[in-house]
Amino acid sequence: MVNDPLEIAGFIANVMNDKKAEDIEILGIKDLTVIADYFVICTGRNSNQISSICDEIEEKLKDQGIKAGHIEGLRSNNWILMDYGSVIVHIFSPADRDFYQLDKIWADAKKLSYTFKD
Repeated sequence: MVNDPLEIAGFIANVMNDKKAEDIEILGIKDLTVIADYFVICTGRNSNQISSICDEIEEKLKDQGIKAGHIEGLRSNNWILMDYGSVIVHIFSPADRDFYQLDKIWADAKKLSYTFKD
C-alpha cells in the first residue's frame, strides 16, 4: 500500500511507464508552492494513449485506496490533470507539452530520479 506522497509519485511514474508514456518526470515542488508536493508529468503519443494512461493511473490508485480529488481534460485528451492532493499528474499530448512547457516553468523544482519496477 502506497501512502507517502513520494511513494505515490513513484507509483504513478511506474504506471505511466507500464503504459509506454514518454518523457516521464517527477518534479519536487513542495519548497516552491503550497499547491502540491510533486508533479508527475508525461507525454502520450495520441489521445487514445493519453486516455489509457489516465484510466490506468485512476484504477491502480483506487486499488491502493487513493481517489483523485479532481480530474480535468478528459474530453480533450490533449492535457489531462489528475489532482491527488499532494501529487498532481499531468498527461500531455506532444504538442501541448511543448506549448505549456511545465518543465521550464517549474525549472527551479527538484527533478527526482526513480527506478521503474518490472
